Amino acid sequence: MKIRQTLQVEEIDLSEPEFWELDEEERLGAFATLRSQRPIPFMEEPEIPIEGFPRGPGYWSLTRHADLQEASRNPEVFSSAEGATSIFDLPKEFSEFFGGMINMDDPRHGRQRRIVSRGFTPSVLAKMEAGVARRAAAIVDRVIERGECDFVADIAAPLPLEIICDMMGIPESESSMVFEQTNVILGLSDPEFLEAVENPQIAALQAGAALGGLMTEMAADRRKNPRADLTTALLQGDLEDGAMSDHELASFFVLLVVAGNETTRNAISLGMKALCDYPDERRRWAADFDGLADTAVEEIIRWATPVIHMRRTCTQDTAIGGQSLAAGEKVVLWYASANRDEAVFEDPYRFDLGRRPNEHVGFGGPGPHYCLGANLARREIRVMFDEIFRRLPDLEITGPPERLRSNFINGVKRMPCRFTPNRPGA
Repeated sequence: MKIRQTLQVEEIDLSEPEFWELDEEERLGAFATLRSQRPIPFMEEPEIPIEGFPRGPGYWSLTRHADLQEASRNPEVFSSAEGATSIFDLPKEFSEFFGGMINMDDPRHGRQRRIVSRGFTPSVLAKMEAGVARRAAAIVDRVIERGECDFVADIAAPLPLEIICDMMGIPESESSMVFEQTNVILGLSDPEFLEAVENPQIAALQAGAALGGLMTEMAADRRKNPRADLTTALLQGDLEDGAMSDHELASFFVLLVVAGNETTRNAISLGMKALCDYPDERRRWAADFDGLADTAVEEIIRWATPVIHMRRTCTQDTAIGGQSLAAGEKVVLWYASANRDEAVFEDPYRFDLGRRPNEHVGFGGPGPHYCLGANLARREIRVMFDEIFRRLPDLEITGPPERLRSNFINGVKRMPCRFTPNRPGA
């Protein structure tokens, strides 16, 4: 990839929706300009598209890998409790429901993370491996005779969604509803989704209510009829840290389907696009899939960086990267920039499936908010590409990806592909 540094540093405004409509080469070029000339710029906030909410005071942007790492390691100074998933200042109840424990600090964050970790232990993940492989095979079975499909909707999106539903014990009849409501929540900055709703705030609340209502019904059932699923585990009050309340369970589920579903499907989608754009790397992996899989998955995550940013708020006067910050000021951690930092990654715009070392921040920086589901995501990505390499070896992307306009999720809405048709199970 060759980036294009078309903007002067004074012209770069990360708050402008138009910035996120630029080609990827231009956006990455702008971040490169910031890292070299103004690595911690202050940005004015955009107008909040919700009636009655005042415009915020602005935010500092961390564009360098080292600064982002430092902020991530110091949650006592760089707090998530005022909102990590939105640059806007949203009502605390709204923020916590849609962001769950991501928008919390210890001790509340620690308690919820320990409860949730019951479903992400190595033994639990090991038991899920067969299920991930079975789901990936079934996804390919559904498209293999067609010879063409939408890679996002038909291949990348179903796997993480179906695995999440399996984990939680959600009936397959509800999976399409979960997928639709997730798209509503994450698509509210994209013109296509905005055209479909009259009021973005109400649409988000309705989507959250639908997902929360499903989990309330699930909780009532599992208290009477416990099963071997994550929903039951989160409701076990006799274990350490007790059980989640219905509200906490609903909030966690919203976080799980938004974070776990969206990020993995976009990593798979953008990873497939990169493999088609860099055929030498694709052949390299095909020649030794298992030998290269670990580093290949990490490079796909770095390359895609599905979550573009997270926010923190200073709890005290401090300094980072030579910049003084005041208590109460907002700081935005731009993972999309840190994952291309020339000071950390040799030739950062080269897609290198054997890259070592690869200290990317695609799952967040170090510290208490590192992605709890990172190992599950790695497994899903590896298994899906293994299935594609074996059964759809000549799959090619046949049109440009239709990108989600968002400064939060590096998303792909649609991406056509073509391959040699075959029979299911072949």
